[in-house]
Amino acid sequence: MYLSLVLLGLCICFIILQLRPRRPKNFPPGPPVLPILGNTLYLNLQNPLDDLEKLRKSYGDVYSLFLGLKPNVVINGVKAMKEAMVIKAAEFAGRPQDTFLNDVFSVKGVLFADYGTSWREHRRFALMTLRNFGLGKKSMEERIHDEIQHTIKTLDKSIGKSLCPQVMFHNVTFNVICQVVFGTRFEYDDEFITTIIQSATEIAKTANRTWAMLYDTLPFIRKLPLPFNKAFESVKRSSELVRCLLNEHKKTRVPGEPRDFLDCYLDEMDKTAEDSSFSEEKLIFTGTELLFAGSDTTSNTLLTAFLYLMNHPHIQERCQQEIDRVLEGKDRACFDDRHQMPYVQAVVHESQRIANTLPLSIFHCTTKDSELMGYFIPKGTMIIQNMSSVLNEEGQWKYPHEFNPENFLNDQGEFVKPDAFMPFSAGPRMCLGEGLARMELFLIMVTLLRKFKFIWPEDAGEPDYTLIFGISMTPKPYPMKVQNRL
Repeated sequence: MYLSLVLLGLCICFIILQLRPRRPKNFPPGPPVLPILGNTLYLNLQNPLDDLEKLRKSYGDVYSLFLGLKPNVVINGVKAMKEAMVIKAAEFAGRPQDTFLNDVFSVKGVLFADYGTSWREHRRFALMTLRNFGLGKKSMEERIHDEIQHTIKTLDKSIGKSLCPQVMFHNVTFNVICQVVFGTRFEYDDEFITTIIQSATEIAKTANRTWAMLYDTLPFIRKLPLPFNKAFESVKRSSELVRCLLNEHKKTRVPGEPRDFLDCYLDEMDKTAEDSSFSEEKLIFTGTELLFAGSDTTSNTLLTAFLYLMNHPHIQERCQQEIDRVLEGKDRACFDDRHQMPYVQAVVHESQRIANTLPLSIFHCTTKDSELMGYFIPKGTMIIQNMSSVLNEEGQWKYPHEFNPENFLNDQGEFVKPDAFMPFSAGPRMCLGEGLARMELFLIMVTLLRKFKFIWPEDAGEPDYTLIFGISMTPKPYPMKVQNRL
């Protein structure tokens, strides 16, 4: 009996040891790996950013983590980021296909599609369509300015009062991308806009956090009725609404006369063969991805910007002086005015840096065996970009750990953009909507700062700059007091 128990114990130990993941030869170093769990216990799954930074100090700019049995490589700092995402771009441009986010967006549009012909065709098409958006009767700038007027009405009603700007900024950025994708805007209480914003918030809150990490680490829990199922339901609801809009759109469409992204995509479907990668299912998910990606990150950057501007009134005032000088005699700002506003440009970019809206970007994977900083990275290895390590890197910024526009100004007061500024990531997977986001941030901030003064309410206590972690970072809800300047 005693011998049988000893043998059973030895068998169990042997099985557990066999389940302990092993690093391949010359793989990046990392913390000791536990059987089954890997390195999951090393991370605070509610917000692992501090833990990732501690591991960087121990193991360097390129290190490995096992989430369950899967080896992952975390890259930190400008040098490693550029080698992977720019110099060896094609080798690091894949998307892992067995993760929470990829399963949520089951029909891949552009954002989560694997690196291949379909992804290249869709990305090329989306870039071309977004860049050419002088579509219809309004240019992109006019669309943004039209939407800002609705924001101004909201603020006019709140003069001298406190308001919570979260919904306001989500609404303005959401409607801008809606005009691009659907050629229309929605009233702020419309079911479509409220459902999509709630869905985007739910997914952003779930991704990169505890349940998503467990989903990726322990595949056997995926069929269980656990909280991550809310994200699947959110995408399903949103894609059904987009499908309804598409069906209505097709009834009024005139082939060859596109009004928006949907029309352009349908025209492309007409031109391509039946076995093309373009399809209505792909269109629905591409449209849904654009809505989520095109509104959430920009609105969170605006929320971060105004939180800091209210609590750094000298920076807000200097912006307003530059805006007044450059726009004197003009009805409104245009995007080209940024070249005469170095300080405002610096504030916009510093807001993006400090907001760090996509702290871990969207996970990549290697498309072939590769090397990074002298380490061997096998094909299919998931790559986690620690964007915080770049946007706060010592030696890359004058003031890496504080909100200071001087990070983007040289000694002559001219605007400069350091190499470490990559909030949209880099390489072939770089954010599709960078151009639109940059235009929105500049025009919205300049227009609102020209008309209003934003004040931190006296009874609001000390501001809390802590960002809530998720696939996108968002400030905690805060109050804002508004005064007319003119």
